[in-house]
Amino acid sequence: MAGSFTVADRVRDGGGVKPAPPARPRRRGIGWAQRLEIAALSGPAILMFAGFVIFPVLMAAYYGFYRWKGFGPPTDFVGLDNYKTILADTAFHEALLHNGQIVVLSLLIQGPIALGLALLLNHRMRGQSIIRVLIFVPYVISEVIVGTAWSLMLQTNGAVNDVLRSIGLGWLAEDWLANPDLALWTLMLILTWKYIGFAVILFLAGMQNIPEELSEAAAVDGATYWQTQWRVTLPLLGPTIRIWAFLSIIGALQLFDLVYIIWGQYVASTAGTSTMATYMVTEGRNAGNYGYGNAVAVVLFLISMLIALVYQRFVLRRDTEGALTGGR
Repeated sequence: MAGSFTVADRVRDGGGVKPAPPARPRRRGIGWAQRLEIAALSGPAILMFAGFVIFPVLMAAYYGFYRWKGFGPPTDFVGLDNYKTILADTAFHEALLHNGQIVVLSLLIQGPIALGLALLLNHRMRGQSIIRVLIFVPYVISEVIVGTAWSLMLQTNGAVNDVLRSIGLGWLAEDWLANPDLALWTLMLILTWKYIGFAVILFLAGMQNIPEELSEAAAVDGATYWQTQWRVTLPLLGPTIRIWAFLSIIGALQLFDLVYIIWGQYVASTAGTSTMATYMVTEGRNAGNYGYGNAVAVVLFLISMLIALVYQRFVLRRDTEGALTGGR
């Protein structure tokens, strides 16, 4: 009879009769047609990644074991001597310290400013679109143009000091680029001006995904504007903030172009703005020791990868795990 169960299909529980759970469907394996389709779609990307990322890293690791002038096959094998020199060089230690300072200052300065601007621009106001464009424009300008313009304005006889003198504040005129007490803060001012637009746009995009009903419900419960931002907006914006922080950390570790354009290969170390990347170029390519430069590149890669793995493991884990599956 339709709908009836045999004895073997019944499970007795406290006198009740329940149907046995249905058998799980067998997983079907991926056919050759699907495998060929996956290979055809992902193959070009994998080849590009291997050719422009994996292969250069392996070659840099190979050349790092030699004293090499950049032409001809490397023959002067030095083993780990290049790496020992890097770890013992005080100039590299200073560059690493500067990178660490830039990482911390970028998070502490750019983050709050960008968050405040995003909260302000998240409301309807006159000229909202124009303000957004003006904030984002520096981000799309080439680093060469930005570095050249700021280096001209911040020279001793540049536009910044001329403006200060013209308004009677000549006592504030400084050597903004060569003074070791000011050079790092000058760099942070330029970096904030250049990259703040990216953070603002990223935060605004995250705020657009927060339902307005939550803020309205908080207002009905008597929460003030700042309580709503602290209790509702910021927690829900957490994943976006963590992603921005990750990108900011990696970018600060690999900072090169603006420092090299504004301070050059010699002033950067004396002014206190040298980075691991500028050290790599100065002591590698400019010194004619490409083997040593490749070794520095490997060290920079390992430091960045280690920090990225630690950050993903302890910070981004809550966003990558359970976001779609509901797991812990």
